[in-house]
Amino acid sequence: MKRRIVLFLWIVAVVTAFFLNLLGLMQLLPLWATMLFLFLTLLGLLTAWNRRHQFKGFSSKRMWP
Repeated sequence: MKRRIVLFLWIVAVVTAFFLNLLGLMQLLPLWATMLFLFLTLLGLLTAWNRRHQFKGFSSKRMWP
């Protein structure tokens, strides 16, 4: 459940960064700042989404003591 909330927050951040980037393209905000913010939010979203499918290892149950 916590992972879904984190992914949802990252998606909201990406959408916000996209709209800020549109304002940057209209020269209402500095374009370099909005592009950096969009890049970092996309990177964070991909990192959070990729960790969900990460291999966590085998269980350490052994037959011999």
